[in-house]
This record gives sequence, C-alpha cells and structure tokens, in this order.
Amino acid sequence: MNIGLIIIGDEILSGKRQDKHLAKVIELLAARGLALAWARYVGDDRPRITEALRHAFASGDLVFSCGGIGATPDDHTRQCAAAALGVPLELHPEAKALIVERMRDVAAEQGQPFDPERPDNLHRLNMGMFPAGASIVPNPYNKIPGFSVGDVHFVPGFPVMAWPMIESLLDGRYAALHGGGRQRERSVIVYEAMEAALTPLMEAIEARFPAVKVFSLPSVDHPQHGRHIELGVKGAGDVDAPFAALRDGVAALGGRLGPEMVR
Repeated sequence: MNIGLIIIGDEILSGKRQDKHLAKVIELLAARGLALAWARYVGDDRPRITEALRHAFASGDLVFSCGGIGATPDDHTRQCAAAALGVPLELHPEAKALIVERMRDVAAEQGQPFDPERPDNLHRLNMGMFPAGASIVPNPYNKIPGFSVGDVHFVPGFPVMAWPMIESLLDGRYAALHGGGRQRERSVIVYEAMEAALTPLMEAIEARFPAVKVFSLPSVDHPQHGRHIELGVKGAGDVDAPFAALRDGVAALGGRLGPEMVR
C-alpha cells in the first residue's frame, strides 16, 4: 500500500508558516519501517482541494490530509471531501457528542454555565459535519475529532493534534503494514563524473536487477567532496549484488570512487 500526504493551507504556500508535517510524517513512517510515496501541497482553493481529494480517494493509497477541517470561512476540506465523494455533509453523532463534551469542559474550566444553544456553541458543531459515511479519528489533545473515509484520513493542521492522531492510526488500524516499506540502501561517492555518462550503466543495473532502484545525487560544491555524484541502489531485498555491479561498472568506465555508505 502506497502512502501519501496532503498538506492544505494558504499559509504554507505564502511562507507565513513553515510546514512541519512532511518531515514529521516521514519520520513517523520510517520508525515503523514505512515510507512516503508522494506528497502534495494545496492552498485554500476549493476546486484544487476537491481535485486533490478526488485523486486521493481513487488512488487506493493510505493518505493523510492535514489542515482545513475547522469551521472558519477559510476551512474547506470537509466540504471538498464531500464534493469529491459526491455525498452530503452530515453531523456525525459521535463527533457531536465529543464537541459538546469539549465545550462543556471549557465552560467548567472558565467557571461559566454551559449553554449548548448559544450561537457560538451551535457554530462549533460544524466541526463535526463530515461526509456521509465517514468515521471519526479521535483527537487526544482537545477531543475535537478528525474523520476518515476509507483509507483517507483527515486531521487538523496543528502538529500537536495531527501527529498523535496519525500515530494512532499507524499503530492501530495499519499496524500490520509495519516493516512493509523498509528498504536498504548502498551508495558510493563518484568524483568529477557526469550523470549523462553514467546513465546507461544505471539503466543497465535496473534492467538486470528489477527489484532495486538506482539513484544519482549530484553535488557541485560539497564542503568535503567537492564536485561529485552519490551513486547508489535501494530496495527492500538484496542490494549488495546490484551495488557491486554498479560500483564495478563505474570503475570500468574510469570513474574515481570515494567513500561508500550503507543505510
């Protein structure tokens, strides 16, 4: 199962806030032997969000979507998810109970009576309006839940809420996937080489060893190695044989080899 990530919000694209989700989700997945297959950033634009979510629902991938599930005018994710699915928004009964419980807790903390009919409290119930058929994603931070439709899961943009919710899904519903994306990687520094000259060798290695991917990471001003290419192979199975073939091929081409790395 491929794993994808959607990060929603104008504040990310404008630079007003720096995205922290991508690096953290990669970290959370790696700790469980999993890897991110793709990621997508989308601003607060309903047609674009709807298109991104339509792709997510159709992909069959495990997808986490961060942001835009509140109830302010710039939050569109819930509405776009419903539009992408072609279903209406409905007040989820369990979400309603959790939101009411949270509002009651806040009123008690402030020493005020709880009035569920107060306009602002009624408005907060919009945070429980999910696409028909959705299930909730519990939020241990403040009880206001996210939601899931199939393998696409929607969490808030706040890291303090989103990350524990994602971890809970990974360690609960998707525990059986752990280790399924673990890969080994071996690479070598090749000094003063040109990628174009190495491309036929890289293609030959992938054709000979279809279970691995060959990668090339060039650098022109590395403080230690100067101009070089980190050339390597990665895969879930044996990488030693394809790496040896790659390294020997570079040597046969007259490439000057440097340090080797194993990850």
